[in-house]
Amino acid sequence: MAEDAPRIFIVAAEPSGDALAGDLIDALRDLQPDVVVAGIGGAQMARRDVVSPFDISELSVFGIFDGLKIVNLVHQRAEETAEAAKAFGADAVVLIDSWGFMLRASWKLEAQIPDIPRVKYVAPQVFAARRGRAKVAAENFTHLLAIHPFDAPYFEPHGLPVHFVGNPVLERDLSGDGPALRRSRGIDLAAPVLLVLFGSRKSELNRLFEPFADAVKRLKVAFPDLEIITTLSPSIADGARARMETHSAFEGVHIIDNDARGDAFAASDVALACSGTVTVELAKAGVPTIAAYKLGWIYYTVVRLFLMKARYISLANIAADEALIPELIQHHCTGPKLADAVSSFLKDTDLRQDRSMRLRAITKQMAGEAASPSRSAAEAVLSIIAEARQKKTGEA
Repeated sequence: MAEDAPRIFIVAAEPSGDALAGDLIDALRDLQPDVVVAGIGGAQMARRDVVSPFDISELSVFGIFDGLKIVNLVHQRAEETAEAAKAFGADAVVLIDSWGFMLRASWKLEAQIPDIPRVKYVAPQVFAARRGRAKVAAENFTHLLAIHPFDAPYFEPHGLPVHFVGNPVLERDLSGDGPALRRSRGIDLAAPVLLVLFGSRKSELNRLFEPFADAVKRLKVAFPDLEIITTLSPSIADGARARMETHSAFEGVHIIDNDARGDAFAASDVALACSGTVTVELAKAGVPTIAAYKLGWIYYTVVRLFLMKARYISLANIAADEALIPELIQHHCTGPKLADAVSSFLKDTDLRQDRSMRLRAITKQMAGEAASPSRSAAEAVLSIIAEARQKKTGEA
């Protein structure tokens, strides 16, 4: 290993960020085989031999009040993150998504190792809400890797260098063998299949389980041959299994390993999903989807009255400027309404086929011209390190 090999510390605090980190590590090693990577993350980083010193699932929360419950832990983990990056001798730190934790980690990093680049990967969605975060980002990160072409105008006026890299979710191979999965699970090839996805945060599971279960129970009455399949994020897997085991709606549910998500997508006629990154994956795979979400009522009221700027919360809908993915949020997220929305797709084959085609088309448009967003991100990180080293040499 060369002495001047770049040393990159990557931080991911949630499963979606962990997946981006895994793709980034692969791209970095492909571009520069001697690169040295360490960091904080989950299963995907561990598969690349980058083992986290603590469990990231404890940081997987959403909202002001959920965050307040673990504020001391967040500060402790942020401090430990900075200490680990310093001990590693990082040339740059890449902080992926998870605004609240990464902002605090950046504070600690600036205090301990102020001269290295702090690269924020995935911008806060200021196009949808909280425009003030653009200025905060510019004050606390040195570079931004943006996954949307419309991100830059919000951040560059505040002096934050923006590298548009594209959305890595849209480069993943999400193809699968639906018939093979059905056969392996004893599911008739003609049976309707609903994919249920509870999200990756424990707060999401807590708020969505009951309305999802109620919807599934109603749908099983309306469609007696309906089969239910699910994949579970590691951060909620134990809790979700325990809940499903005690609820009649999920009797006979097929739990599919995350590694076979492509097969699960291909085997499904419709998905009922917690709004998030997975809805982009489902759109790319052409799975007609109902997106659902619930927040604490006080936080939801604040968001709707003062912070929310966009008409939709699903990126495919924002890109298309129409509700290709029906969104049932807060008081609309009830068993009867969710069941009705899913039922409309299960009853109408033509509607499913048309929506599948349109979802695939909008994700192709969202992907743009970038051949490999992860490779573009890796190139940007290596370029940032080279520039920082050159600057340091010039100052010596």
